[in-house]
Amino acid sequence: MASRIGVVQFPGTNCEADVVEVVKSLGGEAQILWHGDATIASCDGIVVPGGFAHGDYLRPGAIARFSPVMDAVVEFANGGGPVVGICNGFQILTEAGLLPGALQKNAGLKFRCGQSLLSVASTQSVLTSQCAVGDELSVPINHFEGNYTCDDETLARLRDDDRIVLRYVDNPNGSVDDIAGIASETGNVVGLMPHPERAVHPLSGSTDGVPLLRSLLAA
Repeated sequence: MASRIGVVQFPGTNCEADVVEVVKSLGGEAQILWHGDATIASCDGIVVPGGFAHGDYLRPGAIARFSPVMDAVVEFANGGGPVVGICNGFQILTEAGLLPGALQKNAGLKFRCGQSLLSVASTQSVLTSQCAVGDELSVPINHFEGNYTCDDETLARLRDDDRIVLRYVDNPNGSVDDIAGIASETGNVVGLMPHPERAVHPLSGSTDGVPLLRSLLAA
């Protein structure tokens, strides 16, 4: 039976259709989950996609985390369900308390858009289980507030617990420890700033997003 992935849509989300198309192309099923609904139906996994949820007013993700669907997403994640937040979705997951730290404005206060080379730092997550440590993946980025930050204690815990799953080879935004993606303590929740759903077809210039999204479907 194919995995059913729910893709959360907020006002201002703009990557939900990309995720749905990719999930289907990889043999999964996908459905859009409206942010105002208080259920995730019978989904096997959740993606919180990129965009500008609620216009990024206040700060990215600060309003979206109060949407009714997020209570169901948090409950699902706390029960061990796989949840992946991409770009704006990563910001929302930190605001919701599912991942530690925060995303701030890029170093140099510049919007970054282009291919970014990533190194797989851990396979202990629902997004990287089908990769190998040291794999290098070319995946695009598209953000202004993708500079990951956290306090020293949190960073030490992320390192010690093998929860930094992706690092930038050439840091484009100033993220601490070159962090591009992190996981929860149990590895079932992952947030990353790069867009793997935009790196799945030869015409996009890279198919390196495929092993990441296959990992999610396998989870």
